[in-house]
Amino acid sequence: MTITQIEYIVAVEKNGSFVLAAEKCFVTQPTLSMQIQKLEEELGIKIFDRNHHPIIATDMGKMIIDQAKKVLFERDKIDELISSQKNELIGSLNIGIIPTVAPSIVPRALKSFVKKYPAVEITITEMNTDQIIHKLKDGEIDFGILSTPLFEKSLKESPMYLEPYVVYASKGHKILKNKLIDPKDIDVNEMWSLGDEHCMRFQVINLCGKQKFYGAQNIFNYNSGSLLSLMRMVDVNGGLTVIPELSLADFPEEIMEQVRYFKDPTPVREISLVTNKYFTKNKLAISFTESIVSNIPEAMRSKKKKTNILQIS
Repeated sequence: MTITQIEYIVAVEKNGSFVLAAEKCFVTQPTLSMQIQKLEEELGIKIFDRNHHPIIATDMGKMIIDQAKKVLFERDKIDELISSQKNELIGSLNIGIIPTVAPSIVPRALKSFVKKYPAVEITITEMNTDQIIHKLKDGEIDFGILSTPLFEKSLKESPMYLEPYVVYASKGHKILKNKLIDPKDIDVNEMWSLGDEHCMRFQVINLCGKQKFYGAQNIFNYNSGSLLSLMRMVDVNGGLTVIPELSLADFPEEIMEQVRYFKDPTPVREISLVTNKYFTKNKLAISFTESIVSNIPEAMRSKKKKTNILQIS
């Protein structure tokens, strides 16, 4: 059994196809198929059911592939050990991040990280929570940055900061007469909300009260990951929305006239760095986390203030 054969069976399981797996591994399909066949002959079992399309693993094959993934994670530790010994940061990071967090932290964090660690190759992709969880479990990304808790036993969560939610209302809206907002003050019939693929929507539902929210007659669902677009809908069509505080960072000061904070306990979302339990690039992850946290207001890093961490389900 070789590392190459292990890589091949993991690739086939991930792609459901020998052809696609070969493309991902940069080899010809006959070469990949031959190596997997040799491995099956060596082990005396069939790893894949080739009569099924897409290709799936046999029951025994699933157990072998699970173990193969662990082997590949352990192999990656070698790079981490070498990097630590040389006291330098090298390697690559493939990161998934939810769209409602990305604009607030990626530009600043990436700039400071790249300046400090130019030898690290970084790929950052916006995806929803379900996609990040799936790709973490399959080892397709190194870590995700998203709202927690996820209650996924196979994943490890490292909280970074607590971001308050605020109300953004159209000019002259009656709710702006209040200095601080109680969730009971919100008329959900006037609310603009993101679609079901965004975990932020469910946090807002939990904030307003599920029964109250789902009983509303005129909730507008806007299927976009752009908070800027959501705010624009409020400006043009009236009403209000609930958005994370960091999304206001680059807006002109006069925009704050349309913003109101909540009463204590402040509703917040917990933003964490989430990894597969076999994750090995610890030094890279810690360094990237430091780049993020250094650009977050001190008040969001502190847990002294009384808060209400909103759930995502």
